[in-house]
Amino acid sequence: MAELIRIYEENPNPKEIRKVIEVLKRGGLIIYPTDTVYGLGCDITNIKALEKIARIKGVKLEKSNFSFICHDLSNLSDYVKQIDTATFKILKRALPGAYTFILPGSKSLPHPFKKRKTVGIRVPDNSIALEIVKQLGNPIVSTSIRDEDEIIEYTTDPELILEKWDNLVDLVIDGGYGDNEASTVIDLSEDPPIVLREGKGSLEIF
Repeated sequence: MAELIRIYEENPNPKEIRKVIEVLKRGGLIIYPTDTVYGLGCDITNIKALEKIARIKGVKLEKSNFSFICHDLSNLSDYVKQIDTATFKILKRALPGAYTFILPGSKSLPHPFKKRKTVGIRVPDNSIALEIVKQLGNPIVSTSIRDEDEIIEYTTDPELILEKWDNLVDLVIDGGYGDNEASTVIDLSEDPPIVLREGKGSLEIF
């Protein structure tokens, strides 16, 4: 049975955030709000938790397209090869924001992702998500929670999310209604950059 906790984005309660961190550190799975759709996430350093998410999504962990949710750009070098000034300027301008950037992966990627040539990096403009990764001290690996419903692609109501995911995750964070539009995905590992998916993040800033 998953626990539902309410956290307010304007002022995330440190006590509730600590509870989330404890769940992540013991290998638990969480569903949490972002600036786009709700995400399913776990601690990037916990292999068992990563395998659990891959099983739920029906993919092989090594071949998964999970994103890394970072607090800011400071620990980017842990996961991404050195990037040029032009690329860094794009990241600086767009983040935090509703974008996923595909970047060339570094040699120091966590073991399950070692063979990946690229990684998807997100710094969402949502204080709950950012506070979680900041307090955890490393990124969380994340994927959107999609809906099988053809009309509603993403569930936006935390109560309905809890109902559906109750037996699959440890914690659902109610951060208010989510958005039903995913992030804009831009591949910066290519020159010129390629827009792989147009989502909530505006392309006008580029």
